[in-house]
Amino acid sequence: MDASLGNLFGKFLFFSPLNFISTKPPRYKCGISKACPEKHFAFKMASGAANVVGPKICLEDNVLMSGVKNNVGRGINVALVNDVAPFIEFLKAIQDGTIVLMGTYDDGATKLNDEARRLIAELGSTSITHLGFRDNWVFCGGKGIKTKSPFEQHIKNNKDTNKYEGWPEVVEMEGCIPQKQD
Repeated sequence: MDASLGNLFGKFLFFSPLNFISTKPPRYKCGISKACPEKHFAFKMASGAANVVGPKICLEDNVLMSGVKNNVGRGINVALVNDVAPFIEFLKAIQDGTIVLMGTYDDGATKLNDEARRLIAELGSTSITHLGFRDNWVFCGGKGIKTKSPFEQHIKNNKDTNKYEGWPEVVEMEGCIPQKQD
């Protein structure tokens, strides 16, 4: 029997509880960086990249829209819990308390008229009024919101600062949306 200190120490490490501690960081819903407080929804969004990679919208660990799901297209992509109709009627039909998540892909501004911009602003957007050709934009707001949404990112299309030829870099945003309090 070999009772050398090296053999005993090696066996001790083999059975040490430290060998079973995971070094992986915790995973939160939608891959966000921290857990949301109670009565909040986790979300993560990214705008499209040029006209190649579509936007991605995740809510409560469910990917609602992405290029992989093949349910995104050029313009403003909208994820709602309600039914879809033509854009203006769609925006008008959003019920109070509905969370609205939007992300641009390629060009989301060219076909927006003043009425569409006003309706999106009523959801809490402050950037929609100056969203321009091929700008990247992600937004999370809600019907009946009393203030402007803190969940909005916007990068202007600028040939001198664009990351991709003709398009700005991807815009990403994550956070926790408070649930409606009855």
